[in-house]
Amino acid sequence: MKQLTPPHTTLLKQTCTVLIAGLCGLAAQAQVVGANIRVDQFGYRPDDRKVAVIANPIVGYNSGTPYSPGTSCELRRTADATVAFTAPITAWNGGATQTQSGDQVWWFDFTAFDQPGSYYVFDPTTNAASHPFTIDPCVYVDVLHQAARMFFYQRCGAPKAVPFAEAGWADGPCHIGALQDLDCRLYNDLSASTSKNLSGGWHDAGDYNKYVNFTFEPLTDLLHAYAEHPLVWTDDLNLPESGNGVPDLLDEVKHELDWLLKMQNNDGSVLSIVGVSNFASASPPSADAAQRVYGPATTAASFTASALFALAAVQFANAGQTAYANTLRVAAGNAWDWANAHPGVVFYNTGTVGAGEQEINADQVFARKFAAAVHLFAATGIPTYRNYVDANYQQMHLVQWGFAYPFESAEQEALLYYAALSNATPSVASAIRSAYTTSMQSTNSDNLPAYLNHTDAYRAHLSDQDHVWGSNTTKGHKGNMHGSMVRYALDPGNVQSYSEAALGFVNYFHGVNPTGFCFLSNMGAHGAENSINEFYHAWFTDGSALWDRAGVSTYGPAPGYVPGGVNPTYALDGCCPTNCAGLNALCTAADVSPPLGQPILKSYKDWNAGWPQNSWTITEAGIYTQAAYLRLLSRFVSPACSIATPVHPVQTSAFVYRVFPDPAIDQLTVQSDRTATFCLIDAMGRTVRCRPIISGNTTLDVSDLAKGLYVYRILAAEEVLATGCLVKQ
Repeated sequence: MKQLTPPHTTLLKQTCTVLIAGLCGLAAQAQVVGANIRVDQFGYRPDDRKVAVIANPIVGYNSGTPYSPGTSCELRRTADATVAFTAPITAWNGGATQTQSGDQVWWFDFTAFDQPGSYYVFDPTTNAASHPFTIDPCVYVDVLHQAARMFFYQRCGAPKAVPFAEAGWADGPCHIGALQDLDCRLYNDLSASTSKNLSGGWHDAGDYNKYVNFTFEPLTDLLHAYAEHPLVWTDDLNLPESGNGVPDLLDEVKHELDWLLKMQNNDGSVLSIVGVSNFASASPPSADAAQRVYGPATTAASFTASALFALAAVQFANAGQTAYANTLRVAAGNAWDWANAHPGVVFYNTGTVGAGEQEINADQVFARKFAAAVHLFAATGIPTYRNYVDANYQQMHLVQWGFAYPFESAEQEALLYYAALSNATPSVASAIRSAYTTSMQSTNSDNLPAYLNHTDAYRAHLSDQDHVWGSNTTKGHKGNMHGSMVRYALDPGNVQSYSEAALGFVNYFHGVNPTGFCFLSNMGAHGAENSINEFYHAWFTDGSALWDRAGVSTYGPAPGYVPGGVNPTYALDGCCPTNCAGLNALCTAADVSPPLGQPILKSYKDWNAGWPQNSWTITEAGIYTQAAYLRLLSRFVSPACSIATPVHPVQTSAFVYRVFPDPAIDQLTVQSDRTATFCLIDAMGRTVRCRPIISGNTTLDVSDLAKGLYVYRILAAEEVLATGCLVKQ
């Protein structure tokens, strides 16, 4: 898309912030936007708890820019900077500096204000403003759709073609070349006799490998996300399967399940891994020609697949997909039978295939077996599986320790799922519910007590030791733990508190955190001004002219990816400072500070460098992180918003146009190289005018429009050709 440069003659136009999701905004009096006032950059639903966090950095990389707020803040309309709401700010913890963030913090609570529109938070004492955001009942619908589409871009062996992929991220099918997934060989026997078609599935993370054991958490989260809110998941996410009558979330899950079915041998056993025998990557994925191999069947992979097949069988049956549900149910039973008959079969793949060790420990294997028994009982009603659950539930850590925590979220979910079954053994169900409720409600101070006691200045508490590699996965799981208290009605007297606690984690992902980042990639066109610009990924690789960094590369990375998150254990590679094969210059600590040497919640950098800086320990995205976030966000999307909601339009065509004069007074001219429709949307998100335009010049009368800022969209059929901001004087 190319625009002929129009005359930009006023300061007003230069300060216009476009919210492509539907609004445009102006912080007319703001001197500093977003640096100290942290908000959910997408926005809030009208009736939700709404708290902006105001930060004075005391410790960390930004401590050289102190901030002293006034005693109150304002909520201002982006259209004209008028004040909509005013309230005093409250010092967190009496003005103490939070150790995890290194910040002194105040809260501006504007929960009482519930009028839909576009706003920003403003400190009249300092002329500082937040990023703009929207208050709207459906504010998270487009965000949910974009984040869900990450799995489409992670598909292996399938084309990412326009119109399903946005033009900048189109790619052909990957890993279907010679000696790749269509002709995959056993890692230690590359003869043709071991060849298998193991195509499909998702790339696990920033590399192109596929691990069966690592599907346990993401598929558990996605299948429960559907079970919890089936009407939220519509059939219009612009996937190749959209419109087939099956919710697109289940279509996406099926893409992974179909690969898992290919990984199952005729005897019921399940292969463990598909990947490269030494680390290799290429950008885009279709350019990767490295030979791919697979690992042998293992006990863990077989129990993992059994649990997932059975859980999916229930959900696909509930969606009316009876034949596929039956296929999954049979596969689950076969995997269970083989794994039971073959305990202790392991494959430690480090240095052989894949980018990381995929084998799990004995406790985890037991937990996968337990989950398989739960889900098989739910899918079949066969008492044998219930008997196993009843005989072994006390060995599950939740019950054994009386401790609910986010590193065993899928295992805990299996227990809660069993306890909710109508044919579960009542005493066992009661014991499970009691163990979870007690730990969430009172005995673990990191759970509900952390929310009620305002433990975290940024309102999304994890303990210090829980902030490790992949902390955004853990944040998502902790939010979902609060959500499960609501789903299973385990503490009816505190439903609002659990919901608000879960929402705090959503707000954290969207910008209410010490970095100020919205932890989703390249979302500027979807409402987040300060979203992640780059993350570790073989496709969106460091130095790519097309996909490296949003705003610098031609396209930047695809929208909606959630990176790994803050990691206070980050360190330069062990080869530093002098043994990094010609890359010793990259060992300079100052280049990685942050994340090095920072408070826990500031141990993040927006970069994607490889070895020896090893940014993957901070910014690599993964299907587990994405699924935990998606499930969490879906809890705050109403079915009324999702039904018949159109997919966010994709700009796919080269288009030459000009809109002038800007600012406009009485008339507006649209110069276009084709026939189309020109629409104006006001600051409240309302379409106020749509007119046809012809190839050439079209003059439009805008004399009756109110003064202010408008978003314009130029459309042809279902395609958005251009979007921009216009000032009406």
